Amino acid sequence: AFQRRGAIAGPAGLFGPGARMIALYHDDPETTPVAELRSEAALSVAESATIPPGLTEVLIPAGRWARTTHLGPYTTLGDAWARLMGEWLPKSGHRVGSAPAYEEYLNDPSTTAPADLRTDLYVSLEPG
Repeated sequence: AFQRRGAIAGPAGLFGPGARMIALYHDDPETTPVAELRSEAALSVAESATIPPGLTEVLIPAGRWARTTHLGPYTTLGDAWARLMGEWLPKSGHRVGSAPAYEEYLNDPSTTAPADLRTDLYVSLEPG
């Protein structure tokens, strides 16, 4: 999905300064069968950007969000999600909101050692 997105977004000039690489997750992997999980490769763009054919605009709603930063390879992101959702969330007294969870990739995996990759994980929270 990231390669397909890049093949469309790159020629359209959407990889400008400040562009953020994002993955959206629409389903809970604890309760959704693997074959039914939905996710999207995403890219932040300026409000004035023209969305080219083949890409769809998705807006992440404003609201309350929990965030944690994972330092390390993408292969261990599942562990970070497990700590956020399985440890922090139950102790926090908050409940998961309706917006999709997402990851924001803070550095470039083509120029950053896996141990130094930084990824922010976000989960929406119910209004409180």
